[in-house]
Amino acid sequence: MENHIIFNNQPLHYRVQGNGPWVILLHGFLESLEIWNDLANQLSDKFRVLMVDLPGHGRSGLNGEEQPIPLMAAAIRAVIAHFSIDEFVLCGHSMGGYVSLEIARELPQKTKGLILFHSHAAPDDEKAKENRTRTINIVKLNHTNFIHSFIPDLFAEVNKERLKDQIERFRNRAASTSGKAIIAALQGMREREGSLDILMNATFPIFFIIGKDDSKMPYEKLIAQTMLANQSEVMILADVGHMGMIEAPEKIFPAIKHFCKRTLQSPVMYQNLGD
Repeated sequence: MENHIIFNNQPLHYRVQGNGPWVILLHGFLESLEIWNDLANQLSDKFRVLMVDLPGHGRSGLNGEEQPIPLMAAAIRAVIAHFSIDEFVLCGHSMGGYVSLEIARELPQKTKGLILFHSHAAPDDEKAKENRTRTINIVKLNHTNFIHSFIPDLFAEVNKERLKDQIERFRNRAASTSGKAIIAALQGMREREGSLDILMNATFPIFFIIGKDDSKMPYEKLIAQTMLANQSEVMILADVGHMGMIEAPEKIFPAIKHFCKRTLQSPVMYQNLGD
């Protein structure tokens, strides 16, 4: 089922697939809900999967010149309210992980598990902010050229030839993202405050999926964050960059499904760990 709600006078496009407990999949920067097609197909026999095009991406409208992470999270909470969802597992890829953390902050009782898929909870440091600003200036000059060069760098070098057709399809989909939407998302990520407190205070389990060849989020920095959570699981994959759902689905998708089963269908398993 595909449809949309109106959020801040703009369409917010979503897809729902399957039946059972809710799993919410949030895509990353320059992506759309289509990035989750294969994972949703695997999950939908046991779960009801909600996928949403974040504001300015896919078929969702842009909510202004800036897209703060809390505003994106508010958009997703509007969809959660639309369906009266009582509990869920959140899975956020990259920028979608930032949004997922903010949702978990606002809806801790409804969040039964969180998957940070090539994502993390720290704010941008000064160097990262400078890089975001530099990227914004590049996008202002020619956002099409930026997309063309940016997408392949998300993949591990060893996978680029093997996945050249998938990379090209991804690049073609990303090309529909407007320059204004790209800049708005970059500004939102640059200005986010971070969510390390969510990791430290979470009462739900957190699953970190990390690529050893991720040029956007070096795994050495992410490992330290895995130690902050009270209940954490970690999957570190060699020969995987920033796009594990394309680079290693045969390893990642079963692990995600197993995590969702344990947190939504057998939550007592995690409760006992703390007894």
